[in-house]
Amino acid sequence: MKTNMKWVAPVAAALLLAACGANEENIAKDTAKEQETVEQVEAAGPYKVIDDRGIEVTFDEVPETIVSLQPSNTEILFELGVGEQVIGATDFDTYPEAAKEIERVSTSTVINAERILELNPDVVIAYTIGDEAQITQLEDAGLKVFVIESATSFDDVYTDIIQLAEVMDVEEKGEEVVADIKAQIAAVQEKTNTVETKKKVYYEVSPAPTIWTTGNNTFQQEIMNAAGVDNLFVDQESWLSVTEEDVITRNPEVIITPATYMEDAVGEILGRTGWENIQAVTDKSVVLVDGDVMSRPGPRIGEAVEIMAEAVYPELFK
Repeated sequence: MKTNMKWVAPVAAALLLAACGANEENIAKDTAKEQETVEQVEAAGPYKVIDDRGIEVTFDEVPETIVSLQPSNTEILFELGVGEQVIGATDFDTYPEAAKEIERVSTSTVINAERILELNPDVVIAYTIGDEAQITQLEDAGLKVFVIESATSFDDVYTDIIQLAEVMDVEEKGEEVVADIKAQIAAVQEKTNTVETKKKVYYEVSPAPTIWTTGNNTFQQEIMNAAGVDNLFVDQESWLSVTEEDVITRNPEVIITPATYMEDAVGEILGRTGWENIQAVTDKSVVLVDGDVMSRPGPRIGEAVEIMAEAVYPELFK
């Protein structure tokens, strides 16, 4: 929770002077101006925000430059309206379009500490994965680091948005973003709630020969729950490797693949030997989706739910 240690300059005297001999319109203008001054003064003091390590990070003023070390957090910053202040990002920051122009200072797990120190950002938005020594290195060099734990649920995402909104002093915008996401999900569920029998869906994270899918207690499982579909492997935990026989035996009604990097991911699945009797293959209900949208725990989770629901129940979205 953000704790502001702010001071407020007295403005009552100025208001009284402005009122003397002025007409009502001038009084209103002066009052508005003085209120704006109060708000600016209130925002000027130091404030604290607790990161996901439980560390209370103090900001003497709102950060003007940011390095973001996770694509989902970069997306959140853009959604909050402060994306132009991001001066360093990862190799995988591809959304929105403007994020592609940001200097690369990190892979998915290894940061270029030397370059980040040269950029000298007001804050580094890091995350709890990879080598924690890298974060310590930045802090030891004097940089302010705010750590966001990688989200595993929608509630985690909402919390991340609010935390970053507090860091950037745009709390109202943060609340607005969260409300918009929830409204988008609710609109999808209004449609899917009419479905009497949920369809069995197989979500193929990576293709043959080493097939991976998602089980229960994953971010993708929450997307599927929100979209009103049954995960074919919900009886399994976390990410898991499965055999082709496992999929054939369970006989999914719809197959979802995020393998946009393949030349023809849908055609590859439809053409697999032994899969011709799977209902999803027979019905040609194999759908390619945007892997970034479906995997990033950021402000596009409402879109992810809609993509999943429309892929499985297209008739509801005509």
